[in-house]
Amino acid sequence: MNASARHENESWPAPKTAWYVAIVLMLANTLAFVDRQALALLVEPIKHDLQISDTAMSLLYGLSFTLFYVIVGIPVARLADRSNRRNIIAISVFVWSLATSVCGLTRSFSSLFATRVVVGAGEGGLTPAAHSILSDYFPRERLAAAIGVYQMGIYVGGAAALLIGGFIATIIPPAEWVTLPAIGTIKGWQLIFLVLGLPGLAFAVLTLTVREPMRRGLSAQASVSLRSAFVHVRQHAAAYAGIMFGFALMILVGNGVQVWIPAFFERKFGWTTSEIGTLYGTVFFFCGSSGTLAGGFFASFLGKRGVQASNLVAACIGFVALVPLSICFALMPTGLSALAVIGVMNFFAGFNFGGGLAALQDLTPNRMRALISASYLLIINLFGAAGGPTLIALVTDFGFKDPQRLPDAISLTCAVASPLAVVALWIGMRGYRRALITRATSLEQSI
Repeated sequence: MNASARHENESWPAPKTAWYVAIVLMLANTLAFVDRQALALLVEPIKHDLQISDTAMSLLYGLSFTLFYVIVGIPVARLADRSNRRNIIAISVFVWSLATSVCGLTRSFSSLFATRVVVGAGEGGLTPAAHSILSDYFPRERLAAAIGVYQMGIYVGGAAALLIGGFIATIIPPAEWVTLPAIGTIKGWQLIFLVLGLPGLAFAVLTLTVREPMRRGLSAQASVSLRSAFVHVRQHAAAYAGIMFGFALMILVGNGVQVWIPAFFERKFGWTTSEIGTLYGTVFFFCGSSGTLAGGFFASFLGKRGVQASNLVAACIGFVALVPLSICFALMPTGLSALAVIGVMNFFAGFNFGGGLAALQDLTPNRMRALISASYLLIINLFGAAGGPTLIALVTDFGFKDPQRLPDAISLTCAVASPLAVVALWIGMRGYRRALITRATSLEQSI
């Protein structure tokens, strides 16, 4: 029996320990998404104070965050494939949390942009290391469920930002001035950033309770060169390209919509910041987190039943459901009907993550996993996280040339990108199935 097979046959960590790690990493992911959704909630007051357009606001949310995120992501991922991943996560949490609080001290577009770049740099170290750690704590048949729990942090964090931000806004409206000891006078929206960044400074210490796991699977004990990683990806090009670009297009829709939903409610229905935070935050939490859990566990259920490419089958269901939902919600006649469609949309958006990301980890040798995760993040952030908000803003500012046409810009963008995401994922699923067949054949020949 070779070394790789011996590692696969060694016992996995106790389920109690593994799920504790998944929950800690989910909470770290929660903190990462608190800042992102806070900025979306505060689009209108920040635009007013800084005197900027929708397009400039989209750059604050997308490009500033993505710029350093993608620059730092690959080097940190290479480090995570060779060193202690837990320590990388602890440092990352501390850096982005501190930068989030500093956002509350900025007073210009350029300073807020620069601070957002640092937030992106900090968050760039989390997900590649977290995906790699989870792959060594959970066997492949339970990995989709574990990643589903981790990805639930997107919705817990987003909802926390909306609910806490909305609560603070009821006490101190975003446009009002408030005086703080040792800090001075700041606006209400700046106070929200100050408050939301503080928990992460303490949480960075809690991440140190996670033990660095033994690396498992193919090439777990060997350092992998960039050339070897490139050869591996090229051998399964359809699978990697389809999955990554399918999710990039889905993120383009999801992230773009998520950024502009608060402004959509304010412009079309006249909702206040506190109303948006409370109503949208509640729907975002329950629908998004339940969808993420359901999708991850459904993918694991299909895997145990022997369904081929079960991870991507679950994701494909979510992708298809998102096509009509993402197009129609902005066209609904009332705020509550739009919110109801958004709730269903958030459920199916979350449904995709566990299985899709588990497929990438399953497809990838151990010592390449953080690198592949970082490459995935680079693509989805460049095309999705940065592209989605900006594309909708460009359609609003230069296509319709009217901020009140934001609902039409959202629907038009989704009508193009959502179907393309389904096509890309279908190509990825075909490539993934071929990779599974090739691997099964190779294992049979090695016995």
